[in-house]
Amino acid sequence: MADDLKQRSEIDNKFKWDLGSMYSNDQKWENDLMLCSEKAKEFLGYQGKIGESAETLLAVMKLKDFLMEKAEDVIVYAMMRRDEDNRVEKYQAMCDKATASFAQISAMTSFVAPELLSYGEEKIMSFVDAEPELEVYRFALKDAFREKDHILSKEEENILAQFSEITPAVSDVFKMLNDADIKFGTIKNEDGNEVTLTHGNYISFMQSHDREVRRQAYEGCYNAYRALINTLAATYNYSVKGDCVESRIRKYPSSRAAAMSSGNIPESIYDSLVSAVNDSLPTLHRYIALRKKMLGVSDLMMYDIYVPLINLPKKTIHYDEALEIIENALQPLGEDYIKRMKAGFADGWIDIYENEGKTSGAYSFGSYSSKPFILCNYNDTLEDVFTVIHEMGHSMNSLYTRETQPFIYGSHSIFTAEVASTVNENLLIKYLLKNENDPEMRRYLINMQIEAFRTTLFRQTMFAEFEQYSHSTVESGGQLTAAGMCEEYKKLNDKYFGDAVSDDPFIQYEWARIPHFYNAFYVYQYATGYSAAAAISDMILSDFEENGAPGKATENYIKFLKSGDSDYPIELLKIAGVDMGTTGPVDNAMKTFAGLVDEFEALTK
Repeated sequence: MADDLKQRSEIDNKFKWDLGSMYSNDQKWENDLMLCSEKAKEFLGYQGKIGESAETLLAVMKLKDFLMEKAEDVIVYAMMRRDEDNRVEKYQAMCDKATASFAQISAMTSFVAPELLSYGEEKIMSFVDAEPELEVYRFALKDAFREKDHILSKEEENILAQFSEITPAVSDVFKMLNDADIKFGTIKNEDGNEVTLTHGNYISFMQSHDREVRRQAYEGCYNAYRALINTLAATYNYSVKGDCVESRIRKYPSSRAAAMSSGNIPESIYDSLVSAVNDSLPTLHRYIALRKKMLGVSDLMMYDIYVPLINLPKKTIHYDEALEIIENALQPLGEDYIKRMKAGFADGWIDIYENEGKTSGAYSFGSYSSKPFILCNYNDTLEDVFTVIHEMGHSMNSLYTRETQPFIYGSHSIFTAEVASTVNENLLIKYLLKNENDPEMRRYLINMQIEAFRTTLFRQTMFAEFEQYSHSTVESGGQLTAAGMCEEYKKLNDKYFGDAVSDDPFIQYEWARIPHFYNAFYVYQYATGYSAAAAISDMILSDFEENGAPGKATENYIKFLKSGDSDYPIELLKIAGVDMGTTGPVDNAMKTFAGLVDEFEALTK
């Protein structure tokens, strides 16, 4: 008998997030949906009038903020309700209604950017100089003029905004396939019991020291994607085409240029990341060869890549224990950070355990006015502790930002957001190493740190190379096919893992299960964020160890967490003491990785 997942109704409410704090009932959500529609119609009354006076411009900016904040509440609530169980038609329908409403609002407000540009930067900025309440919008308005070459006419912007109701379709299709419909079957676990293979327990099985369990889980997973490969190729193909068409319409040289332009991030950062990581592949190959030797296998397969090289007794870390570990590890971030975080643990921020139909993986989400919610699929492992501390980094970043910044700057670019999560992970691994005396456990933790580099800096950069391939293929007039993408992905995997890994017929399908590919040119920022976070966490710990208390580095870091979108990402990171406009952070991260491999190799002799 398979060990089936619980239904959501079977999970105690104390382990669920408190979405009722957003809307105590669905009728209140419906009321806000209607309010959004009414306010959008009111907004249309300003069309053609933005340049009349500073007072009119201020009224437009304030009403737009109100409208977008309320629309954010509506769509975020619907999406999180759906993520609780993707099979529930009621919440599928609410998501559809929210998406349609947001598209209509976007269409009704789409005249603002082209109309602003028509009046010219000098006139609009003179309004800002004359009206003190407009000062908060100075950066946003200056940024709009920076992007003026990519803003279309009012009519064209309206058409594009209306199509935003349709553009998420391929991502939604993938989400339904991946989270609601796909089944991986059952496997036999280490005890010989038949269990259901799920997104939530897949990594646990891949870390099993029973090689047969790993093989079953790996092949069970990829056989499921192989069975759907043509459908998944079609969804991803049209996702890429959508990126390319929109960037072409907006007169960007490429879809990558369009994606990076929103944060004013030079494309050279993407290329220098790929170059630096490729230069370090020999070190990764050395580690993979060491993995093969330590596992004692004649053929190292991809299902051997995630198992810890140090075979310790399996340790169960219950959720309450995880919270205690996290609190201790993050002491260098200061009393205020800890106090706020603990309040969040107790205040319904987190949806903790996996249930049937729940969205896989983990994320931090929420609206400007809501709690900074976290979705998890906690499974009592040390890796799950890292997941919780990672997502809590995002949520604390959101909390600080929303308390400090106005709505217009109350979010974060992905480029900076991944820093907040990864600083937490780095502090955790260093806390665990500092407080561990058992030699075998220390080796386990160093191996874990090496794996964090491999799965973030190397793996995400490999993903970035695949994204560059898929988009450049379409932009050059080529076709994305299932066979072509499988072939290209396997080539990249072979390049990154080297000769120590034997030929594997399943890894070619891995691209088909990566949800982040439906958010173009997202994943490289995990790698850049990891590099920045490594430098920041080192500075924080150096101060903490020297002073016995949080120091200037922590103070600067908290300022960074409060900065939101109030400047461009590279400028904001300078607040925390890191210049990502140079190659230094990535180069230093690569040196740290090489040092860890040297240390681990020496400890295993």
